[in-house]
Amino acid sequence: MTYLLVYGFISKKLLFEMSTIAPFIGIRRHRLHSDGHGVTTLVGFHGCPLNCRYCLNPQCRSSKPWRYLSPEELYGQVKVDDLYFVATRGGVCFGGGEPCMYNGFIGCFRELCGSRWQITLETSLNVPTEQVEALLPVADSWIVDVKDLNPAIYRAYTGRANDRVLDNLRLLADTKADCMVRVPLIPEYNTREDVARSVEVVRKMGFERINVFSYRKTTEKIKFMR
Repeated sequence: MTYLLVYGFISKKLLFEMSTIAPFIGIRRHRLHSDGHGVTTLVGFHGCPLNCRYCLNPQCRSSKPWRYLSPEELYGQVKVDDLYFVATRGGVCFGGGEPCMYNGFIGCFRELCGSRWQITLETSLNVPTEQVEALLPVADSWIVDVKDLNPAIYRAYTGRANDRVLDNLRLLADTKADCMVRVPLIPEYNTREDVARSVEVVRKMGFERINVFSYRKTTEKIKFMR
């Protein structure tokens, strides 16, 4: 296969519009109840629309992904854990990076794995609504990190507006999607009062599964604290 290097990224006919081949930052097996139901393999996409100050996966914004895979190649790697997935009602969690940017790829992957595996999306939802709509019949569950729903705080922390996040949250609420919303306390960016206000907004939308947690700053690193 012939690849062309464009602005530091490898493309193959525009990566077939990001549906039949996609860039990744890594694959992690045997995760239990941390990225969805049962035993899960976490698959991280390369690429993200946000520029979070305390990004846990900064490699998702680097110029060089770990590797490129087609849906068939990814399925060939993760199907080794089919028995675990089926026995525990687990499956694959797509994160990153931003998985919703690769809705075509995930749709193709669903056709390969069928309904035996759970597909979970760990997302910021800061993507065009049509990308989320395309994934509604594909994903079994969603994990949404909203950062903070105050527009000023969100922009200060991510460098982006959060209008799309709010629109897509309403879409998930209206369609009764299986969704857990995560609301972090972020050092130097929001307060416990800000977190409480974000939680209230989320509850009023109709979400019941809300995970409030904290980032703990240690020197220049950040850690999740449950």
